Amino acid sequence: MTKKIGILVGSLRKDSYNKMIAEKFAELLPEGYEAVFIKIGDLPLYNEDLDVEGQIPSEWTRFRNEMKEVDGVYFFTPEYNRSVPAALKNALDVGSRPMGSSVWGGKPGLVVTASPGGPGGFGANHHLRQSLVFLDVPTLQQPEAYIGGVMNLVDNDGNVVDDTVKFFQMITDKYIEFFEKLVK
Repeated sequence: MTKKIGILVGSLRKDSYNKMIAEKFAELLPEGYEAVFIKIGDLPLYNEDLDVEGQIPSEWTRFRNEMKEVDGVYFFTPEYNRSVPAALKNALDVGSRPMGSSVWGGKPGLVVTASPGGPGGFGANHHLRQSLVFLDVPTLQQPEAYIGGVMNLVDNDGNVVDDTVKFFQMITDKYIEFFEKLVK
């Protein structure tokens, strides 16, 4: 049975480096795994007043249903003001509600942050991990995936430099090991 890995990209930009990197990671999944890109940019901001029958935005329902269908999740995000972009945080909130109906619990996660700066999104990576602990998303701890100077690692066509692909493959392999230990 094919295992589905949901891919969430925190950057909504058309030519996002994080999206390019996410696409490369999706290609590196082994046989028996399928990457499922899940759109988050259309989600209305979470407001508990809307989370009642007859008021729930269709985008929330779509997102929650898609997340329920995946077995694990990859998060790719830039760093905005030492944290994650609002779209990604909103997706975490929408998926965690209503109380007792979270779509996140127990799904093995991978956090990858990419940035033009040297630290590679260190602050966003750790902020995201804080939320994932509360949401019960066991997250691969090593190797850490901070991709600094990303504009030097991806060309204009979205191709990733060879040595970087090897690093991404190592991360993917470790995630699959981690996933297999948790998901029987």
